[in-house]
Amino acid sequence: MNSKSIYTRLYALASGILLTFFFQTASAQQSVKPLSLNEAISLSIQNSKQLRVSHAKVEQATASLKEANERQLPDASISGSYLRLTQPNIDLKLKLGDDNNGGTKSESPKVNQAMYGMANVSLPIFAGGLIQSGKESARYLAEAARLDVDKDRQDVIQNTIGAYSNLYKAKAAVALVQENIRQSDERVKEFSNKEKNGLLARNDLLKAELQQSNYQLALMDAENNLKIANLNMDIMLGLPDNTVIQVDSTVFKVDNNIDGRGVAEFEQLAYQNRKDAASLSARERAANAGIKGAKADYFPSLAVTGGYVAAYIPNMLTITNAVTAGVGLKYNLSSLWKTGTKVNGAKAQLAEVQANEAKLVDGIHLDVYQSYENYLLSHKKMDTYIKAIEQSEENYRITKNKHDNNLATTTDLLDADVANLQAHLNYAYAKADALVAYNKLLQAAGILESINK
Repeated sequence: MNSKSIYTRLYALASGILLTFFFQTASAQQSVKPLSLNEAISLSIQNSKQLRVSHAKVEQATASLKEANERQLPDASISGSYLRLTQPNIDLKLKLGDDNNGGTKSESPKVNQAMYGMANVSLPIFAGGLIQSGKESARYLAEAARLDVDKDRQDVIQNTIGAYSNLYKAKAAVALVQENIRQSDERVKEFSNKEKNGLLARNDLLKAELQQSNYQLALMDAENNLKIANLNMDIMLGLPDNTVIQVDSTVFKVDNNIDGRGVAEFEQLAYQNRKDAASLSARERAANAGIKGAKADYFPSLAVTGGYVAAYIPNMLTITNAVTAGVGLKYNLSSLWKTGTKVNGAKAQLAEVQANEAKLVDGIHLDVYQSYENYLLSHKKMDTYIKAIEQSEENYRITKNKHDNNLATTTDLLDADVANLQAHLNYAYAKADALVAYNKLLQAAGILESINK
């Protein structure tokens, strides 16, 4: 063996050792986190980006409400100026005082600067209902924003339940395929020994090895789906990407039932508890208040005013203690032909909200009915898959006995094995889907959050 070949082998060996150390280190850095469904829901609510956006909208609506309330407070302003003047021509009509010789002064004062200051206070008394309707509209919009947060929170809960179920299904698929690979390995060894002893055709061994390869490919897909599902949960819950989540499988064994309630009862619950319906109702009240506010421009505005004025013009004028008080009335004549457009726009907004409410009523009716039927279907599927597992296991047992006694072909045995695997996968998926369907029905009825507290 030449030196180059030796160096090549040593390099390959060193590379293999380094890669093994790297993967062991990476695996050691992964943290395993057992996580119940309720804990997952709590973490997803804490780390939801959508809820942060919704809370920001609530803060914005609350600020708008505060601004609307402050419009009824007095307006106060202070202003002052210091001015330099050119030499003005001043013609005083007032009689000036006598000079020392008994004559009349005729010389105008020299003015080259001036100073003045003003303070004004205005308290609105009547503005055609503009202030009150603005407060009313802002209050309802703030209420709608808070209801939107509640609705988004239920969406986050349902999405978390769906992601948790997908992670469970991915783990179940990996576990079932791994078990089938173990059985397939034993079968290949058994067939290989029989083939060597002339008890089995070569073609039958190849069929078993082909199925073994197919199971290994299925395992690759299942492990890839598991990694993606786990990463999705890490992102949703705000956990590091290398966190391996261990789901609580007992939550999928609970028989979630609806206590014999019919679809009509769930639909009635939806109309009472759905946050999106309540939010639209609040927006309708805000739109009605907006119409009142638009009509306020038809009326004059009335305010109590007060002020203080001080001025000083050297060599000419000094004003102090000039206090003013009174009532101010203002009316914009252009409102007679401009306000109608504003009112029509406000009415159009109300019509849009009412149309959305009617649309939502139909949506709630369909959502509840579909969710209810999917819930019933999920339980029917679970019952069917339980029977299918019993049938597939019995079929595999009988087929294997026949194959051992040369009464069934290898193809029959392998098909029975695949059918048994598929039956177990279907049941695992059905359990997860049943949990999702149950909570989707609760979400459609608007009671998801109250049940999962």
